[in-house]
Amino acid sequence: MDIRLFEQQSEFEWRLPKTGNMRVPVVIFADKSLLKDMDDTVAKQLSNVAGLPGIVKAALGMPDAHSGYGFPIGGVAAFDPDQGGVVSAGGVGFDIACGVRTLLTNLDVEDVLSVQQALADLLFARIPAGLGVDGNIRLKGKNLEAMLRGGARWAVQAGFGEAKDLEHTEEGGVMAGAEPEYVSDKAKKRIEKGIGTLGSGNHYLEVQQVSHVYDEKCANAYGLRERQVLVGIHCGSRGLGHQIGEDFLGRMLKQAPSHGLKLPDKELACAPIHSGLGQEYLGAMRCGINCALANRQVLTHLVREAFAEILPQARLRLLYDVSHNTCKQEKHKVNGREKLLFVHRKGATRAFGPNHPDLPASIRAAGQPVLVGGSMGTPSYILAGLASGMERAFGSACHGAGRNLSRGQAKKRFQGREVVATLESQGVFVRAPDFRGVAEEAPGAYKDVNRVVDVAEAAGLAKKTAQVLPLISIKG
Repeated sequence: MDIRLFEQQSEFEWRLPKTGNMRVPVVIFADKSLLKDMDDTVAKQLSNVAGLPGIVKAALGMPDAHSGYGFPIGGVAAFDPDQGGVVSAGGVGFDIACGVRTLLTNLDVEDVLSVQQALADLLFARIPAGLGVDGNIRLKGKNLEAMLRGGARWAVQAGFGEAKDLEHTEEGGVMAGAEPEYVSDKAKKRIEKGIGTLGSGNHYLEVQQVSHVYDEKCANAYGLRERQVLVGIHCGSRGLGHQIGEDFLGRMLKQAPSHGLKLPDKELACAPIHSGLGQEYLGAMRCGINCALANRQVLTHLVREAFAEILPQARLRLLYDVSHNTCKQEKHKVNGREKLLFVHRKGATRAFGPNHPDLPASIRAAGQPVLVGGSMGTPSYILAGLASGMERAFGSACHGAGRNLSRGQAKKRFQGREVVATLESQGVFVRAPDFRGVAEEAPGAYKDVNRVVDVAEAAGLAKKTAQVLPLISIKG
């Protein structure tokens, strides 16, 4: 990207002033190197977002930003419903509420190393992974709609997990305002056998070890210590979320003229928040959020069962579960006044600061755990939300390293079988349905997550609490 287009606000903040149809500026949180390495499409897409009705403050790019559908991945934008604000399906993304949950264990890394291969094999056998794979739960009719309304709470009530899991899940495990009647039959059909499945692409289940603690006070609040074993689960709403996105993008594009919307890009199809279509999308999108929360909760139950079989002394409790493809109704300060805004985060994680009322009481003083996933063989991070991030980025931070190569480019450059062998020689056991998916998600296909996280901290979005390294990676 040509950094000469930007006004440098600080070492880690770059501003693209309003031009043309932009209503607000663009702000990207990055150092000079990360900004240079971003593709030009990121600036163009954020500039288009900055021209949407009702947007407030700025269209934001996180340090891991790269081009996406309509909004860049790593894009954040907030809209004021009282100023004609819109909701955009492209601003949420197709994998609605794709997110990460981290489970804490009472195990040390030595406990897993002695059974690493057996545990990897059992987890791969128990966790349905791959494109179009079915799970063991069958949902139809009222049972399916109960899941769409109930999220992780539905899963716990059905016997998949513990009530205390809900306390450490975003929204208490269930997103209010879900309206299954606005979800198409086709979308519902695509999730009938999908709950309790990992999916494909960059989704994963990892057994990890805490390799470094940066903030002892915060780590103690979260229950983290060096050499502790964790489990990370990264997945979303499966085919249901994708179909909701497809259904509403088409409808939003068709109805845009009737709402007086002139779209700079058809991929930014949207609808006024207060319109009938806007409300229908929000009702359906919230079903997608609940689907993802239910999915990760069921996967948690399957992980606990596998650990109990191999390591019966293991106890797994939830640190936190947070999504990164959502539109949430939240209170934020704009020009010194608190406003109710609709915050789109696409490939960006909510990162609420200390003492936010929406956080669990047990960790509220430390700020929200911000779960930043790496790729196979690279670190992941647990950050903590900051008050400065609330002010600068609507309480948002990066969600991962961000792709450096497209999946097509990665397949040409890497051989999946070689990636698996190399990682195993480094002590990481990878299990996947095929080698093609491994090649697409090779560590070399991503930016340096360490640099991305360092910039997120330096920009005041979130602070480093702990670094974790993979021991076992189950890939979709």
